[in-house]
Amino acid sequence: MLKRTLALIFIFALFIPVGVQAQSTITLPSAEVDLWPEYDRSSMLVIYHLTLPADASLPYQVSVRIPASVGEPSAVASRQPDGNLFNLPYDTQVSGDWSTISFRATTPEVQVEYYDPGLTKQGDARHFEYTWNGDYAVDSLVIQVQQPVGASDMRISPSLGSGRAASDGLTYYTADEGPLPADQPFSITLDYKKATDELSATSIQVVPSAPINETTTSLTSLLPWLLAGLGILLIAGGAWWYWQSGRRQPTRPQRRSRRTVAAPPQQVEESSDGGHIYCHQCGKRAAQGDRFCRTCGTPLRLG
Repeated sequence: MLKRTLALIFIFALFIPVGVQAQSTITLPSAEVDLWPEYDRSSMLVIYHLTLPADASLPYQVSVRIPASVGEPSAVASRQPDGNLFNLPYDTQVSGDWSTISFRATTPEVQVEYYDPGLTKQGDARHFEYTWNGDYAVDSLVIQVQQPVGASDMRISPSLGSGRAASDGLTYYTADEGPLPADQPFSITLDYKKATDELSATSIQVVPSAPINETTTSLTSLLPWLLAGLGILLIAGGAWWYWQSGRRQPTRPQRRSRRTVAAPPQQVEESSDGGHIYCHQCGKRAAQGDRFCRTCGTPLRLG
């Protein structure tokens, strides 16, 4: 009995650590970190786009560290095949300056967002430092920085190259830092100048769903006239309906007659005997207007 118990303990100790090790040593095919300063808040919006290995068994337990000063993340979600993001439940465990966010990914692509209050301001100068902790080994670590509206003298170290203007009217700096092993941190610093507290989200340009050409321009210029014509048609239709309804006389429902049809009065000839009628069968005197004897029912001789 003791040998059997020891054997079970040995098997349990053998396989459980292997499962934990396999869970913690996966390599992410790609991890993108977006840094958007003063986007819709005065702090730094940090967005993680993480892709799990193709052979990862779903749902998969994922743990990511974020600064403890952040508090709770603003979003933990799993990207569905149609591109939509579904929120996921998560647990938070704080240890020192870091907070570990743990959740079970239901699809290979997950997204974590949080607002970092570490963006400092001194007059017009802005400064921020970001560190990738190396929670997982990655084949490709992509860093993207969004330049805020009204910012100038943008300095990023290490350099992410020259910025490119996107369709939303903002400038983005992007670089692939290549593969990184687990537990190897990567740091980047941002410095820029900005004279106002305007947020980028309030100034994003509206992008048309299709290129604007001569046809689109002509249709846009005709839109006010089309709306005016539609309004005139609605007014004319309402006036015509009102005029037609005034010409028609309302149809009154016919009242059903509740009149009771009475029987015609009987012409009764009075007999010579005091003017009364008697039944010739039983001799009972009849009342005026009777046609049958009230006693025996015999028809009276009224003639």
